[in-house]
Amino acid sequence: MGPSNLRGSLAGFLLINPRSGSGSTSADDLAQEANALGIETHILRDGDDAAGLARSADADTLGMAGGDGSLAPIAAVALERDLPFVCIPFGTRNHFARDLGIDRDDPNGALQAFGGTERRIDVGRADERLFLNNVSLGIYASLVHRREGHRRRRAAFARVRALGILLTHRQPLGISIDGVPVESRLVLAANNAYVLELPSLGERKRLDEGKLYLYCPDAEPSERSGARFVVDAAEHTLEAAIDGEPDVVSTPVEFRIEPQALRVLVPPERG
Repeated sequence: MGPSNLRGSLAGFLLINPRSGSGSTSADDLAQEANALGIETHILRDGDDAAGLARSADADTLGMAGGDGSLAPIAAVALERDLPFVCIPFGTRNHFARDLGIDRDDPNGALQAFGGTERRIDVGRADERLFLNNVSLGIYASLVHRREGHRRRRAAFARVRALGILLTHRQPLGISIDGVPVESRLVLAANNAYVLELPSLGERKRLDEGKLYLYCPDAEPSERSGARFVVDAAEHTLEAAIDGEPDVVSTPVEFRIEPQALRVLVPPERG
């Protein structure tokens, strides 16, 4: 490990998911760059418990280099330990990094966050599961599950299957929101508001508004905001996508916001 150039003698610990994304920077290259800055690194291997490694790390800052789905478990540990969290964009889309104001195409530059500016941002919870971006239930979650199941097949074939699901999946979820029945094929619980107009479609302008947003595009109202929502369904479980990763949630599921609960560090010029 090289001499520390960030945050004086304070110790940073960075986990790297080598299976995230397809950028030009390799996991080994990123680890080498981080070590030169005095950041301890661990490249994840099959079978590693990332959250356990973060929980036991002798560090004052916890970082995760990976896609959106890799971030929340480490952010949850940082919150538990009241340590700052660093997001290194190392995935395909890196939505959280973008909304945080970090250059999605420069993971090496994002390492400067270990000596950067601290902010406090909101986190969402689906029951006890922490999420940084959103949780979707319904048609989009079904697409994510099938994408994962066919990830090794040709991309064109996967797109055709996704289009077929969109065209044929017309049945509503049969859910209720806070006890009121809602006819919708999609529910999206979001940590802060998403922009729904071009050219910023899908972005969030703030991560510290202290509000949870619930979107049901084919229902009325199509948008709700608040601190807590309970979504129930006739089915005891629903396919979900949590920060873009396939999962299953039990119903009823409580969505809630924890305002400014998470300490995050961003590169100094982004502060």
